[in-house]
Amino acid sequence: MSIFMDKVKSFIDENDYNVHHFSAIINGEAENIHSIRRSNPCQNSYSMAKAFVVTAIGMLYDKGLLSTDEKVTDILKDYLPADMDERWNLTTVHMALKHKIGLPGGFLDIDCIDANEFGYDYLSYMLSHPLAYTPGEGSKYTDGAYYLLGRIVEEKSGMSLTQFMWRELFFGIGAREIAWSECPMGHAMGATGLYIRSEDAVKLGQIYLEGGTYKGKRYLSENWVNTVLEKEYELHKTGCGLSYGKGGMRGQMLLVVPEKNMSVAWHACMSSEIKKDIIELCYED
Repeated sequence: MSIFMDKVKSFIDENDYNVHHFSAIINGEAENIHSIRRSNPCQNSYSMAKAFVVTAIGMLYDKGLLSTDEKVTDILKDYLPADMDERWNLTTVHMALKHKIGLPGGFLDIDCIDANEFGYDYLSYMLSHPLAYTPGEGSKYTDGAYYLLGRIVEEKSGMSLTQFMWRELFFGIGAREIAWSECPMGHAMGATGLYIRSEDAVKLGQIYLEGGTYKGKRYLSENWVNTVLEKEYELHKTGCGLSYGKGGMRGQMLLVVPEKNMSVAWHACMSSEIKKDIIELCYED
C-alpha cells in the first residue's frame, strides 16, 4: 500500500470515521482499502449516480444521437400526459443536466420520501406535477431531473439505462457488479440507487482525469469531458485547486485531483463535515 493510502487508513482509524471502502488511482496505478469498517462490498452511491448519468448522456452526444439543446418533450413525445403544463415544452436536456426543469427542490427523492407517493408511473407523475417556476428561469436540485435524463437515455439508445451503461462503460472498465434502483415500471432511477464497488466507481473519475480514456480505451470525447467540467454537469469544483467531484448522501464521494494525477472514491456513512476532512486529506503532501 502506498504512503498516501497508509495515511488515509490511519486517518480514518484514528478518527473512527465510518468509511466502508476507499479506492484510488494514482499515476495510473489502482489501490484499494477494503472493509475499513465491516460492510457489504457493493454500496449505494446515492447522488454520485448522477455523474454516471451525465456520462451516459455524453456517450449519446458523442455518437451524434443526442443534443443538449433538444427539447425533452420532443424526445419523450409518446409519454406526455394530457394535463401536462405547456411550459414543459421549453425544457431542454441542458436544463435537466443543470436542474433547471421547473420542479420543486427534492422532487422524486426516493431516499428521503416514501416512493409510494409517486404512483406507479413516475414519468407521468412528474410531467403532471405543478411546476414551481418556468423551466430555465431558476434552478432547484431535484432527483426528478436525473430520472428524466435516464428515461431519455433509454429512449435514444433503445435499451435500459443499466443495459446501456453495461455495454458502453461497465463491462469495458471491468466492473464486478452493478445494480440500479428502479421505479415500479422497471426504469432505472438515474439520480440515485446505483450500487457499485468503490474500486469501480473510481474508474469514472479516471476517465475524466484522462480526458475521456481509461487504460488506453476511449469512452468519452475530450469535447464532452471539457463541456462537463466547464458547465459543471454534476462534476463540481470541490475543495481547492483544480479538483472536482461528485458526492452522495451519507458521505459518498468521487473526487478527481488533477495536480496529483489522482482519482479517489469511497463509500461511507458519515456527515458532510467528516467528508470535508477526508477531501482535505487528499490535498496534503
